[in-house]
Amino acid sequence: MLLNIVFLVVGLALILWGASALTDGASSIARRMGVSDLIVGLTVVSFGTSAPELTISVMSAIDGNAGLAVGNIVGSNIFNICMIIGVTALIKPVHVERSLMANEIPLVMLSSLVLLVMGCGVWLDGDAEAVLTRVDGLILLLFFAVFMRYVFASAKSGADAEEATEEKIMPVWRAVLMTLLGLAALIWGGDRFVDSASGIASSLGISDAVIGLTIVAAGTSLPELATSVTAAMKGRTGIAVGNVIGSNIFNIFMVLGASATVRSLPFAGIGMPDLLLLAAVSVLFWLVARVWGHHTINRAEGGILVAIYVAYMWFTVAGA
Repeated sequence: MLLNIVFLVVGLALILWGASALTDGASSIARRMGVSDLIVGLTVVSFGTSAPELTISVMSAIDGNAGLAVGNIVGSNIFNICMIIGVTALIKPVHVERSLMANEIPLVMLSSLVLLVMGCGVWLDGDAEAVLTRVDGLILLLFFAVFMRYVFASAKSGADAEEATEEKIMPVWRAVLMTLLGLAALIWGGDRFVDSASGIASSLGISDAVIGLTIVAAGTSLPELATSVTAAMKGRTGIAVGNVIGSNIFNIFMVLGASATVRSLPFAGIGMPDLLLLAAVSVLFWLVARVWGHHTINRAEGGILVAIYVAYMWFTVAGA
């Protein structure tokens, strides 16, 4: 138990340092290449910070641990919207660009709704339990391919270009080194954190599904949280918001798609309330920014998102 606690602290420290290094390095590379921070957040940063989810879900699928594989993604995406956007807004109100309102955030809602429909198979088909089949996995991967085509087309056309900042651009070698070291620290630190947290939770007799929805989901999302908060504090809201959007789309379309393609995944302990909440907060994310906040998520709205997550965690753990 003591060793797990030590690794928990070490993992968290690596995550925080890696987030700062990755943000600085990736932003510098983006400015040199003329690519906007938003595109970097939607691709490089979101992929890098989602690496723990990819590793854990695919390995869980190979080992036949469906509860951990699916719970990790559902829990991570709920955490991303409620905690990452919420905490970031509490620190500094988050401006959401019009292009995100019209294009990327609807894709976040689509990914959540697609997963909800796939999880409804138990009622639609009369099956004994809802299962993500290999066909479902291929469909999710197809959605991901379409998303990537859109992102790179937008980057090429300059549709998402942002105003250039006057920050000093670091040398190429240093930017690449910072990006690689930051990514390595995020992945290794996240892995240490999750392993330690899971070991502590397992010793307390918590189920795999609950571990996936809570400890593992929060642990694998710490890189996104650290990266987005750090980016927001540095005034790079493009990376902060784009990171969450890219990670959520990546998690469902790519991570779950790849995991289900490896092996069909029963939803196990992941119930309709979890999938419905994911769909609901995805829609709420869009409503808060577009309708109520006039393209800005303020501190009060950030507090509401955090409160939703705290209540969800309380009900999940209480019902375990």
